[in-house]
Amino acid sequence: MADVNRGNRPLSPHLTVYRPYLSMMMSITHRITGVALTLGLGLIICWFLAAAIGPEVFALADAALTSIIGLIVLVGSLWALWYHFANGLRHLWWDTGHGFDLRQVHITGLIALAVSVLLTALTVGFALL
Repeated sequence: MADVNRGNRPLSPHLTVYRPYLSMMMSITHRITGVALTLGLGLIICWFLAAAIGPEVFALADAALTSIIGLIVLVGSLWALWYHFANGLRHLWWDTGHGFDLRQVHITGLIALAVSVLLTALTVGFALL
């Protein structure tokens, strides 16, 4: 039977022990954006369901999504999509066995961040045309 006395066991080092660095923060953000994309998909499904139910419900859902808070959520979801995409390409490159030098890890992290912000700005810009 497993020993359930955990009071004498040392705790594993966690975020409070290690100094945050770019790759660690990007990994955490990648996971968070994955969850956020799932929640954003729920919003899109609700929007489509509201359109299928009727014009009154759709008007309410559309008003919520086009409010200031709704637009912030939509732009945040858009950034999460582009960030997850750019960082996913970075991980695909790593899967080929390339880019594990610390300098390359740092540079590709900065590139992924910059690309996500740039693509978000371009998408919002094209949407406003």
